[in-house]
Amino acid sequence: SEIAKGNYKGPLHGIPYGLKDLFAVKGYKTTWGSVPYKDQTIDEDAFVYTQLKNAGAVLCAKLSLGELAFNDLWFGGWTRNPWNLKQGSSGSSAGSAAATAAGLLPFAIGTETYGSIVSPSHRCGTTGLRPTFGSVSRTGAMVLSWSLDKVGPICRSAEDAAVVFFYLKGTDGKDASAINRPFSYNSKTNLKKLRIAYAGNYFKPLHTASTQWEVLETFKKMGANLVEVNFPDSAIYPFNIMDIVISAESAAAFDDLTRGSGDDLIRRQDKNFWPNGFRVSRLVPAVEYINANRHRYSLIRAMNDFMKNYDVVIVPTFSGNQAAMTNLTGHPVVVVPAGFAPNGMPNSITFVGNLYDEATILAVAKKYQDATEFNKKHPEKFKQ
Repeated sequence: SEIAKGNYKGPLHGIPYGLKDLFAVKGYKTTWGSVPYKDQTIDEDAFVYTQLKNAGAVLCAKLSLGELAFNDLWFGGWTRNPWNLKQGSSGSSAGSAAATAAGLLPFAIGTETYGSIVSPSHRCGTTGLRPTFGSVSRTGAMVLSWSLDKVGPICRSAEDAAVVFFYLKGTDGKDASAINRPFSYNSKTNLKKLRIAYAGNYFKPLHTASTQWEVLETFKKMGANLVEVNFPDSAIYPFNIMDIVISAESAAAFDDLTRGSGDDLIRRQDKNFWPNGFRVSRLVPAVEYINANRHRYSLIRAMNDFMKNYDVVIVPTFSGNQAAMTNLTGHPVVVVPAGFAPNGMPNSITFVGNLYDEATILAVAKKYQDATEFNKKHPEKFKQ
């Protein structure tokens, strides 16, 4: 009716979408996927909800997430993969990726601390943008790790992700980590003018007939000048900084839950899940946490020095330590479908960009999708 009255708000006006259920929306439960919070309501609208509402998008569903943003198991069950209902969707943005892949929604919003946009996008064959840390305010979102949590869209295409991100990005001044940065997306970017590299040390262990190598062949056919590089990896990532940072910060975020024994209600109680993680992580020495962050600052500088030589670096998804490294440094990535494994499940490829340059990796991803159209494939059970 607004459009009919001449009040057109843009390309998202009237478009339905879903929110990962760790974002607050007034009048609705925000369960965080966890039994202790399954009846929780928060009298606040998350920044991302407000941004999309102002853009005219229509919230149709709060979507399942792995309990307290871990994997694809939540208090209501298991979020299944549309490509194979006997498998999970991965997580923790499980419902966001599964619903988008199944065609239930055009797009959804997810979050990532360490793999929670990339992993379900890979598993479900969707396009996931994990933007630069601080690109999108996290006001009204569950906190897991203050220095790592990021917000991004999960879509069917890179072009859609660019549109959604344009309306999503920014700050309300309530999240000290978030800033406003320009976003100049150009879908007609000339590949020949870009400095595109690929991580040879990650590709070489793979069979040359793999879908990952086929990605490089596709770019060569499109006229891109690819440069082989060694992704720095262990040279600048000497030990597992990620585990120390996540462990300490998540334990602090859920300190009240642990102190009040609410963690006893969490569905999984095995040694590798949150309850015991929160309990054990209370014993992480301050010295270890501080030293981990000292190494992290060096990692950020080293990664920035490496990336400034290129516009985009192509890496096989989950290769080496790059997922941990880019999450710790805050560099943006977009993961897109890249063919299928012999068992029919989606494969993916990842494009790494410079800080606050989501526009370039999305433009390159769009070029790849235009040439391959893997992103237009649908799970058999959910074909329109």
